[in-house]
Amino acid sequence: MASRPVNYATPTATRAISSYPARRGHKPGVIDPSDQRIVGVEGAIDIHCHAHDGQQDPLGVAKLASLSGMRGLLYKTIVGRKNPARTVAKVQADLDRWCAERGATPITCWAGISVTEGQTVPISAAYCRGQLDDGVVALWMPNVNAANTLNIVGGQPIRWDPTAKPSDHTDPLPWEEALKYGHYLLDDKGKLKKDVEEIFRISADRGTAVFFGHPTKPEFWAMAELCAKIGMKRGVVDHPFSPFVNLSIEEMVQAAAAGLWLNFTYDEISPLLGIDPARMYEAIRTIGPQHCTLSSDCGEPLFPNSVEGMRMLLGYMKAFGCSAEEIRLMACDNPAFIVGLKQEQKAQAAE
Repeated sequence: MASRPVNYATPTATRAISSYPARRGHKPGVIDPSDQRIVGVEGAIDIHCHAHDGQQDPLGVAKLASLSGMRGLLYKTIVGRKNPARTVAKVQADLDRWCAERGATPITCWAGISVTEGQTVPISAAYCRGQLDDGVVALWMPNVNAANTLNIVGGQPIRWDPTAKPSDHTDPLPWEEALKYGHYLLDDKGKLKKDVEEIFRISADRGTAVFFGHPTKPEFWAMAELCAKIGMKRGVVDHPFSPFVNLSIEEMVQAAAAGLWLNFTYDEISPLLGIDPARMYEAIRTIGPQHCTLSSDCGEPLFPNSVEGMRMLLGYMKAFGCSAEEIRLMACDNPAFIVGLKQEQKAQAAE
């Protein structure tokens, strides 16, 4: 069912031609590794930060972000999961006290939530409405438990079989089996399911964000069509180069034209996915920075912490050709709009 992946692999010899001038030309200044802050992320808002069980400590990364001059973190996941807004509120209170003791300026912390609680429970508009009432500012369509994900890379059977070992991971599942255990957003007629459409409408009415998750192409374009129809201003396409979203640059342009945000992540250029940063820069240049955001998608132990992930991604994009003004737009101004700090994002509204 999943469409054939776009091949963004770049041969090493070809990649070196673009990477060596970038690495030699990027001179942000001398970095002191012993410093308790990360330079190069001032004012940035990471709209895709993970901090659930077994990942980076939510308060610890918030402390580092504050010392480094960031503006905020949107926790996609956080320890506990059930009441993320309340958990994040406690992180914020603890952070405020810690910063006050040190004379530092605390970042702002926001909570996001999966529309399925990260599990295989039905997608419920009522559940999402309650979470928004509680203070959540962003909703994520299915990711690891999407049928598309299970079809492409498999999944953890503990999510649907309580007798399975937590460490088990399946091979990619056949599409019919992936549909049995994972979420698919369309009904038998190829239309968005009622609760999915209602979630978008609720979010649009409240001015909160919906991230598209890991959809198949039919799911993706159905969500994009709905966003255009209802005037959704905060529809976000996460990691568009990932195998789960798998957009060509031409499709990214179409998504931007439909009013969606393209959220590029450190995950995509990390060794685990290996997208050539030059291709990411090419996409940004083609789409236009006014439609893009930059975030970490960090939290897993194999990744750097979210603050360092932001430094690396912002550094790569600047080294490959983005101006300081474009970096500020994609890392500071546009993310501020996504989390609701600005009622109207001037760069995109002017289009």
